Amino acid sequence: MFNKSKIANPKSKIGFMVIKRKEFLQIGSLATASMMLPKFLKAFEKPKMVPPGNKVVVVIQFSGGNDGLNTVIPVRNDIYYRERPKLGIAKTDALLLTDETGLNPALQAFKGLYDDGSLAIMNSVGYPNPDRSHFRSMDIWHSASESNEYVNTGWLGRYLDAQCKGCDKPTQAMELDDVLSLALKGEENKGLAFKDPKKLFNTSNGPFLKDVNADHKTGEETIDYLYKTMSATLSSADYIYQQSKVHPTSQTYPNTNLGKDLKTIASLIFSDINTKVYYVSLGSFDTHVNQDNQQKRLFTELNDAVQAFTTDLKNNGRFNDVLMMTFSEFGRRVTQNASNGTDHGTANNMFFISGGLKEKGVLNAMPDLSDLNEGDLKHKVDFKNVYATVLNKWLGADDKIILGNKYSHLNFI
Repeated sequence: MFNKSKIANPKSKIGFMVIKRKEFLQIGSLATASMMLPKFLKAFEKPKMVPPGNKVVVVIQFSGGNDGLNTVIPVRNDIYYRERPKLGIAKTDALLLTDETGLNPALQAFKGLYDDGSLAIMNSVGYPNPDRSHFRSMDIWHSASESNEYVNTGWLGRYLDAQCKGCDKPTQAMELDDVLSLALKGEENKGLAFKDPKKLFNTSNGPFLKDVNADHKTGEETIDYLYKTMSATLSSADYIYQQSKVHPTSQTYPNTNLGKDLKTIASLIFSDINTKVYYVSLGSFDTHVNQDNQQKRLFTELNDAVQAFTTDLKNNGRFNDVLMMTFSEFGRRVTQNASNGTDHGTANNMFFISGGLKEKGVLNAMPDLSDLNEGDLKHKVDFKNVYATVLNKWLGADDKIILGNKYSHLNFI
């Protein structure tokens, strides 16, 4: 999404000395990562133990528009079953949380987290004048903008910008992906995107990039900056890889993409690296057809990975310091379609998982299915209030500066 694409490494460095900025950015995954690297990453090259209490946010993006009504199920709502005669999940199959609310049956671990007081659910989260385009709506969520605004920085990228002005111990963000999402792109600082610390290390130590770095002689200011950034990445790749091995987790994780990503994140959380934000994606939840099977498969991957991750955090005394939050660019329509699926909708629910929650369980009322906007749910909570709360109360940042407006803080943390 956001026109992100992989660009293959060139096979030769011929003509590199006259390379222009646009061509330089096409070197490959590592050069791409270097442009996403916060300038301050090298500040952490001297190990400094991160003590308990260092707050971390782990964002899981449900890409494609997850169906919230079959995630958190209104098990006593006749309208839900009337509008979804084949797709509605029966009360007897749901994992009951309250008399009126149940979880998708694939989310057994989430039911356990609910029972032990470390899961919170926010219903009807969205924004005014919602957009049903995947790309545009995700853009709005990533940038924390209004639906009529177009912003080219992300809320977490601006967090990096705000935290790294004149501070001696700046923070940083990492995305477990080959490319960086808009959410982690700031004006001055950006998160680092990579799938595997070892792969990043091996790439950075390849002969091509080392030769490119050694041959730098140009005096062009733009190219000098790019070389300097790449040099920092070459150094930092080794540092990240070494940190990932400081306290390798002994927890068994599922052999899935999300399982591998959360295992990497756990090892980094247990290391000396002072990373505040980790970002991963799961999808696609674009369930126009045969929704039951697709959502069940994705939720099984989510459930098993989160179960291993939260167990790992608890066993290592870090569960109170980590806030995991989920979101999707929009929900689905209330009425099922003719293909046993659902079409693009609006408001949705969010999960919050932590040992440090101040409010737990179902935080607000279930969606009102009798009061719809042209067949879609009405949002009751602006997602920017959630962001403001996480930035201010969990990360200790000035949310007004980062979001460009004053939003109400919620009470779940």
